[in-house]
Amino acid sequence: MASLASPLPCRTAAAAARFPAAAAAASGSRRIVGPPASPLLSSASARFPRSPRDAAPRRRRDAVRVCSQAGAAGPAPLSKTLSDLKDSCWRFLRPHTIRGTALGSIALVARALIENSHLINWWLVFKAFYGLVALICGNGYIVGINQIYDIRIDKVNKPYLPIAAGDLSVQSAWLLVILFAAAGFSIVVTNFGPFITSLYCLGLFLGTIYSVPPFRLKRYPVAAFLIIATVRGFLLNFGVYYATRAALGLTFQWSLPVAFITCFVTLFALVIAITKDLPDVEGDRKYQISTLATKLGVRNIAFLGSGLLIANYIAAIAVAFLMPQAFRRTVMVPVHAALAAGLIFQTWVLEQAKYTKDAISQYYRFIWNLFYAEYIFFPLI
Repeated sequence: MASLASPLPCRTAAAAARFPAAAAAASGSRRIVGPPASPLLSSASARFPRSPRDAAPRRRRDAVRVCSQAGAAGPAPLSKTLSDLKDSCWRFLRPHTIRGTALGSIALVARALIENSHLINWWLVFKAFYGLVALICGNGYIVGINQIYDIRIDKVNKPYLPIAAGDLSVQSAWLLVILFAAAGFSIVVTNFGPFITSLYCLGLFLGTIYSVPPFRLKRYPVAAFLIIATVRGFLLNFGVYYATRAALGLTFQWSLPVAFITCFVTLFALVIAITKDLPDVEGDRKYQISTLATKLGVRNIAFLGSGLLIANYIAAIAVAFLMPQAFRRTVMVPVHAALAAGLIFQTWVLEQAKYTKDAISQYYRFIWNLFYAEYIFFPLI
């Protein structure tokens, strides 16, 4: 209503500036009673009276200033609305999961091309880009539908997410997840054949039963861990490598580095599944969501996750010594030793911080950074 009413005072002020006599007559008996004027000002105005010519332009300037201030308090510009919408959609996609998906797919494609450099066709870059878009759409569907069914919990655990914060309506969220699923499926079915399409649909199905009642398998720790490890570990790595070899005109064949990264990341995804509930303990307990973190405690789960990852790094170093013909030892050993040392230090920091919520969030972010680092170094091993 304020925006609709704001032009009226501007017109009135402008009219008063043009026709002061009419404005004075219209005001009638409405007088503004204020403090008495200063004698100094009164004598000055008596000595130097203002001419009507000087007063009229001043009134016009005052009227323009009033209108400008009223316009500044009006509705937000379109650019700000679009910026807010873009920010909500980006948070809805959970950027840290997109980074993992993008880095994983790029690393697997790069590895397949390194192994078959004589078959590189630069037109395949476009096909790889379509595949990346399809994976991001699938990722958006899975994390989006999880937010739709976790609104109450997210208001406690993750109040910054767009639905929980009230920045994105549930109807808009449903529209986005349906759009993501349809776009991803369309890209895959038209570019990658029936086998990859079936793997893609399996990933969407597992993401659905993870969050949606009556299944909602996220309530059961073992089932939740297996789903996350399967989708982010096996399906992503195997599917991208298979699709890349098919695009190069090759039949599928495991290479030792790809078998290594698939096993390594599957176990890593299991650790992510275990530790992802650490920042959410408060909300999970409030809504009686059973997780290992609520059952065993934050400290025990943090040590369990760190222990599994350190075992993963030790295995990676051992593989480099046992299979020197398949791996570059000069890369595998120092990189994994440095990442393991960083993890030990971050676990110590968490212990020293007495497992505060900020320290837990920082620890969980560090786990994801280790995940990204593995894919960044993978083409070099």
